[in-house]
Parts: sequence; structure tokens; C-alpha cells
Amino acid sequence: MNLNGKTAIVTGGSRGIGAATSKLLAQRGAKVVVNYLNNEAAASSVVTDIRTIGGEAAAFQADVREEQAVDSLVQFAKATFGAHVDILVNNANIPFHFSPFAEASWEDFARKVNGELKSAFLLTKAVLPSMVAQHAGRIIYLSAGPGKYPMDGLIAHGTAKGALDTFAGYIAHEFGPLGVTVNVIAPSLTETAATAFLPEQVKQTFRNFTPLRRMGQPDDVARVIAFLASDDSRFLTGTYTPVDGGFTMDVYSRMDASLPTAQ
Repeated sequence: MNLNGKTAIVTGGSRGIGAATSKLLAQRGAKVVVNYLNNEAAASSVVTDIRTIGGEAAAFQADVREEQAVDSLVQFAKATFGAHVDILVNNANIPFHFSPFAEASWEDFARKVNGELKSAFLLTKAVLPSMVAQHAGRIIYLSAGPGKYPMDGLIAHGTAKGALDTFAGYIAHEFGPLGVTVNVIAPSLTETAATAFLPEQVKQTFRNFTPLRRMGQPDDVARVIAFLASDDSRFLTGTYTPVDGGFTMDVYSRMDASLPTAQ
């Protein structure tokens, strides 16, 4: 899975899954732009780690929900590492409120859905011209299980991710003939700073419902992203891959088993 000569943009690249992905892509030869929103120190630390192992990386601040910021991000990538962008990892976290529908406000709901789709739309628009010009490109979107399987309190998050899944399918369909592959991965609960606040009992419940009996690590997800970014995945597009240790399969098989059998 050699990525030598490739330029990658990883949004939300300063922490968690994004940081692990930035480092792994660089380790495999890609030149990586580590996008961040607020945490400059974290992004700089990722860049330093990459350079320490002989890789090439640079950090760039941009709110990927803003068109001018996205254009600046892509122009920076081209100016710093070459005339084209080969890989986009759409990983930026769009915050949302946990809320059942009965307590949800339109403003909170729309903020999540609009932010998720606008960032994907703008970034995709910005990177596709250079990918189409060279008849090659890899786009990977990060989704989540609630986009397909409803969970309590996650209506905004799930609706946004479900819409992202559909969006990705249309981009895969339209740009496959032009050499661009587009795939979606859906990590389950992953041990990062963003999940550190969860009680241990909650984490253990996830482990118990996961056939591999552990939570995901950022590197577990990064390895799948690196595969989809490489030529080893050249005949994959329009796919949706749960990176969850079997969590989705196990939860729903247990639910099915608990249902009363028809007489």
C-alpha cells in the first residue's frame, strides 16, 4: 500500500482518528496536510511526529464548513506539495446535541445536518477538478452506524450521517468513470479524547456487544482508510464498511434473537 508521491488532505487531522490517519498515510509515503479547526498545538504535534520519521506534512487551519476556507485549504495543499490532491479523508467532527426528537430544536438539528453535508460538499467540489484531470483520486468519508441504525438521542447525528452515505454514493456513481473512487467507513465507539468522558460501564457495554470484545483504536480505523487510499483498493467504490469489530452485526443479531418467535 505504497502512497509515495501522493498528496492527502485529512480534515480533523489533529486528534483521534484523524491524527492516526495523518501519521499512517505519511508513514506509507503520502505528503499530508493536517487540517484543524482550533487546536493548533495538536496539529503541530502531529506534523512534528510525521517529520521525525522522515515524512512530509504541514498543518493548515480551516473551518471546512466555509467555502473560502476550504478553497484556501486545497490551494495550500497544491502549493505546498504539488499541483494536485490525490486523497481526501473527510473526517472533520461536526458537533451535535444528544436529544430525542421530542426535545430537539430545528436549529440544533439543522446545524448538524447542514454542517455535515456542507463540509462534504465543499471539500468534494474543491478536490475533484485535480482528481478528474489526472483520472485518479481517492475520497474517503467517515460516517457512523446511527446513519443506518437508529439509536436513542442521535436523530441529528444519524440523519446527517445517513445523508452523507447517500451523498457519497452519488459522487461514486458520477465520478467513477472519471477515475475517482469514493468509499465510506463507519467506525463504532473508538477510544479517543472525544470518548474519554464516557463512564467505564458504558465502554464495557460496547465491549460486551462487540465480537472482538474491545473498543476500536484510532489506528484500527486509520489502517482501513490507508487501504482505501491506496491502489490496493482500486476496484472498490461506492462501498460502506463498518469498522466496528462486529458491533453492528452482534447487536442486531442479539436483538433478533430476543424477539418472540411467531407461532
